[in-house]
Amino acid sequence: MERLILCGGGHVSLEVAYLASRLEFEIIVIDDRPEFANRERFPMAAQVLCRPFLEALEALGSRRDDFYVILTRGHAYDGVCLDYILRGDYAYVGMIGSRIKVAAVMEHMRNLGHPANVLAGVHSPIGLQIGAQTPAEIAVSILGEVIQERARKGPAAPPPPEEAGMLCTIVKKSGSAPRGVGTWMLVRRDGTCLGSVGGGAVEYQVKLDALALLEKGEAAARRVYDLSHAAAELGMVCGGRIEVSFENRKERDG
Repeated sequence: MERLILCGGGHVSLEVAYLASRLEFEIIVIDDRPEFANRERFPMAAQVLCRPFLEALEALGSRRDDFYVILTRGHAYDGVCLDYILRGDYAYVGMIGSRIKVAAVMEHMRNLGHPANVLAGVHSPIGLQIGAQTPAEIAVSILGEVIQERARKGPAAPPPPEEAGMLCTIVKKSGSAPRGVGTWMLVRRDGTCLGSVGGGAVEYQVKLDALALLEKGEAAARRVYDLSHAAAELGMVCGGRIEVSFENRKERDG
């Protein structure tokens, strides 16, 4: 699952996190202020790191499917975040701010040696131009751009971990299924999951089937899940189908 890393825990960040919680992102919030970076404020986040920005980013590392949204309280902090992000891997980076503020940060990035073609890929001012004014509207514009970029790039999920459980992988897709071929979800024996094959009722059914196969000790299986009108009674999304392979990854000795 792609990580959506919010640099800053202010009002816009909070609205982005609430909306993104429905969009199949692993949400991570970082801020150096305890009153803005805490679990009570961001219950939907997988991680909330109350640390200096650079320290938090270094702790997270970087992945090629990371989506960064820079929403700090000042251009100095924006620069710290952007400099670190541009030196690593990422799928998207966007930064909020006025044109004057953005220009100042970009000039600083040039002075630090970041090439023009890399800086041209930074989405700033961030978000789709829809006339957004309130924090909630700005969050919509930001996530609209993030979704657009995710769709343009296509799936970029990392490979599944070497961990025990039932590995569920989409091997065929037709119609409007939400996830593509190669998307995976690891179902552990305790029922917890890592990754996603599309969310909703179909993912829940895949999880149940994976747990049943684990209980039986099955090594492998394949199942087809119909997301068409024939499956509407199950609450599944209409319009397509996916074929999922199941691989039992057993505990390794030693």
